[in-house]
Amino acid sequence: MQDKIFKAICGKVEEEPYARKLGLKLLKLGPGYSLVRMDFTEDMENIFGMAHGGAIFSLIDEAFETASNSHGTVAVALGLAVNYIASPARGATLYAEAKEISRSSRIGTYEIEVRDDDRNLIARCQTQVYRKKDRLPFLD
Repeated sequence: MQDKIFKAICGKVEEEPYARKLGLKLLKLGPGYSLVRMDFTEDMENIFGMAHGGAIFSLIDEAFETASNSHGTVAVALGLAVNYIASPARGATLYAEAKEISRSSRIGTYEIEVRDDDRNLIARCQTQVYRKKDRLPFLD
């Protein structure tokens, strides 16, 4: 069953218009775990020529979404707290790694780190989801 869930989530990420727009790629998926990649391109810069916080947040959110839904039931965000540590260099490849810290029948807690290809810490995030009882709609 786990393989079916992973394949379904991977397929949905590949089809997701927003993920394609930002070039988000799901590299690894496991129970409560996700690794997502994004290349920081010039069109993701803010007014200072640095990585836009929204672009980094989108990378975090994709890792969060895939890790928290990896158990096959719908999980929706309750809250996210992001700390931006450093700005990546233009052209850097960024990786968001989401790890499940705790999970009950209703609440899941995740930590997500964004690092560049040199392993420099770019951002750190703590999140929580509400775990619904509904099965992922695209599993059928």
